[in-house]
Amino acid sequence: MKKPYVALSASIVFVSFAAIFVLFCDAPPLTIAFYRLLFTTLIILPFVLLRKKTRRELINIPNSTLLSMAIIGFILTAHFALWITSLTKTSVASSVILVTAHPILVGPLSYYFLKEKLSKINAIGIALSVAGVITLVLGNYGLSSFTLDTLEGNILAILGGVAAGLYILGGRKIRKNVSIFSYALVVYAIGTVTLFIICLLFNAPVYNLSTKDYQILLLMALVAGIFGHTLYNWSLEYIRASVASVFLLGEPIGSSILAYIIPSIHQEPSLYTILGGGVILLGIYLTLRKTSETDTLEEEQRL
Repeated sequence: MKKPYVALSASIVFVSFAAIFVLFCDAPPLTIAFYRLLFTTLIILPFVLLRKKTRRELINIPNSTLLSMAIIGFILTAHFALWITSLTKTSVASSVILVTAHPILVGPLSYYFLKEKLSKINAIGIALSVAGVITLVLGNYGLSSFTLDTLEGNILAILGGVAAGLYILGGRKIRKNVSIFSYALVVYAIGTVTLFIICLLFNAPVYNLSTKDYQILLLMALVAGIFGHTLYNWSLEYIRASVASVFLLGEPIGSSILAYIIPSIHQEPSLYTILGGGVILLGIYLTLRKTSETDTLEEEQRL
């Protein structure tokens, strides 16, 4: 397997730890999102300051590209804020299904805007992956969970999913010309500042957290932020947006496995989790199938 696919696979494993850290953290959701991005930005900052090549790149990035990166930062903020807020206004089942439907959006848009080919097999893979998520969630929560739904919550979850899709598409486009350290610093910094303002607007605490929460949030930034999202963003330079989008559907599988093997949690996966997870993995495999020899050659040349 090529390095970008190894990196993408590893990033999903690391991102899967985010849900575990949230279980151990007592801070409100918006506060968690803010500190996750803040600490991730602070961890990346020294690498940027110590790398002359990266400092020079940041200075010379065209204003139009910087504007695009800032917009991606706002989109990342929107994803966090909309999805987390949706969990307080609708059922977990609806929120998870709607927010993880972004492969349906990314596939056609990546073909239209990025000229990335999508074969029938790839389309079937995307559909299977989304069906796997629906199987996993509905099997665990049941149809009765939808009685908790509100229109507002569902709309927020849908918008959160749209933001996730746009974040992937934007990253795929910008990462072709901007290094990972420059890209991550600008996007995460913009997201951090925006989330800070949102926390103030919604009275979410931004200081005086417990020492335990600070430690967990720092660990979350390192594991899920640096080794998760940043490694994921690195792979976007080489891997089609539709593939990267579907790969993210592996996060619920990883979180379920971790929740089972960690003794203090030990949540045994249900039959639906195993079945849905298997369908998701099959969908990911089909989405990975190359659309043409030209596609394969292009990736080899970029490597």
